[in-house]
Amino acid sequence: MPLFKSINNRENTQVFVWKITESEAFLRTGIELSENSKNRLFTMSSELHRRGFLSIRHLLIHAGYTDLDLYYSEHGKPHLTDDKYISITHSFEFTAIIISDVPIGIDIEKQREKIKRIATKFIGYEEDFINALEDPVKELTVIWGAKESMYKLYGKKGLGFKAHCLVACFKMAALQTVARIVYEEDNLKFDVYFEEVENFMLAYVIPSRNE
Repeated sequence: MPLFKSINNRENTQVFVWKITESEAFLRTGIELSENSKNRLFTMSSELHRRGFLSIRHLLIHAGYTDLDLYYSEHGKPHLTDDKYISITHSFEFTAIIISDVPIGIDIEKQREKIKRIATKFIGYEEDFINALEDPVKELTVIWGAKESMYKLYGKKGLGFKAHCLVACFKMAALQTVARIVYEEDNLKFDVYFEEVENFMLAYVIPSRNE
């Protein structure tokens, strides 16, 4: 299908979401790939990963870019050739990108019961909040998505989800909360936005205007 969803937010921030229903052959049409992207695509053994990779290139077109405008740092962080910031995510049949005038991060995750089993690996500050909930799958997925988004935005080694990334209590209906990275000399505050996309959870972070 074409573009599944787009969201406009502050700081000229745009989110584009794709649901992968097309064949790999279809997704290969209408896009131009750099030599690096061709090489990366060739090494992918999973068809779903290849389709996800290609769908992201279609999302770039919706955002006014092409694959030739995208490059990666030595640590694998995506960048655009202009002054905009970009973050990319892929989970099963959904992909998404976020582009902004300010540093941003995005994550989309399938909501699954198993997140409760691994919660101790990434829940720290949020423990009392989670323990008070009867079935916290949605909330845990939001917290994971927020922390993954902050990790992508921050881009420095050593950042821990449990020790250094903090997400404030929230109500699912609010569709937003705040979060912080407290690491070494940094104490950074972010606005977190989230919403359900079918049985997935989309989350993204933007630097907060308010301390």
